Amino acid sequence: MDCPDSRALSEFTTFQIGGPADSLVVARTEEELVDAVRMADAESTPVLIISGGSNMLIADEGFRGTAVAVATQGVATHESPIGVTLKVAAGEPWDSVVALTVDMGWSGVEMLSGIPGLVGAVPVQNIGAYGAEVASAIAKVQVYDRRTGSMTSFTHDECHFGYRTSVFKEEHDRYVVLTVYLHLSLGSSSTPIAYAELARHLGVDVGAKVPLADARRAVLELRRGKGMVLDKTDHDTWSAGSFFTNPIIDLTTADSLPLDAPRFPQPDGTVKTSAAWLIDHAGFHKGYGTPPATLSTKHVLALTNRGGARASDILALARTIRDGVRTAYGITLVPEPTLVGLTL
Repeated sequence: MDCPDSRALSEFTTFQIGGPADSLVVARTEEELVDAVRMADAESTPVLIISGGSNMLIADEGFRGTAVAVATQGVATHESPIGVTLKVAAGEPWDSVVALTVDMGWSGVEMLSGIPGLVGAVPVQNIGAYGAEVASAIAKVQVYDRRTGSMTSFTHDECHFGYRTSVFKEEHDRYVVLTVYLHLSLGSSSTPIAYAELARHLGVDVGAKVPLADARRAVLELRRGKGMVLDKTDHDTWSAGSFFTNPIIDLTTADSLPLDAPRFPQPDGTVKTSAAWLIDHAGFHKGYGTPPATLSTKHVLALTNRGGARASDILALARTIRDGVRTAYGITLVPEPTLVGLTL
């Protein structure tokens, strides 16, 4: 475990924004991770878990407490005639795990290629893209329960996965993810292509399967085109990815939208619409804003640091967009990243 220090947390986030913590611990083993959290809890010190920093915006004043950067490693596999189970440490980079599954001929997470962050953050947010969610591949999650001071495991059903949420997000101050178990299928073909844009890019029909490598390559190409693959030389990737979630609205609100607004009926009778469509049609186009904080020049859902931006700059831009969409369509956008020491 690295000695506590007070480095700026900006170096641990994809926004490259954030002041220092009172103390910072880099935990390289599961024992170090648990001990750091347990010690802080015993002293009633606030704890911030940083799992890649790809889905958080930290205040310019930093964090008054102990920040714990997860750096645990390890991937173990068990293959059977019906599939393969991966036991993955929380500190493994998510996209490296996806690349491994594609190389090995294991299908189930290839549509989630290029998503930044570490494995420990994956079940918390129930990450998703191109018609897929990681929940479909998660068999079990092992955590440290800060309330009981013990290790425990959650089965898939006990995780209570929903759209960009889980029990770990709902009780974010209670559980620290240690290990994620993925169950994948054997074979060289992808899961069915469920997203129309991806199907068009691949030149296949929705529902078709393609070679795993082709699916991964196409997803990465689409994400790069939107500035959603990390590149320190590209300010369009100095972000937290999609800043707002796609709104889930009632039928009355959906009916009030323009006819060309996207509508995706949900099993519970609600309707999901597109945050990107709402933002763009409310007048906030690619590149909107004044540096150092603007919308991405490639995708309106990403708020970006053009260099030297502060959290307050990003927050001001987010408020402008949220308020503009609410005025135009009566829908209040909800931020997807965790706001640390900030309120939108």
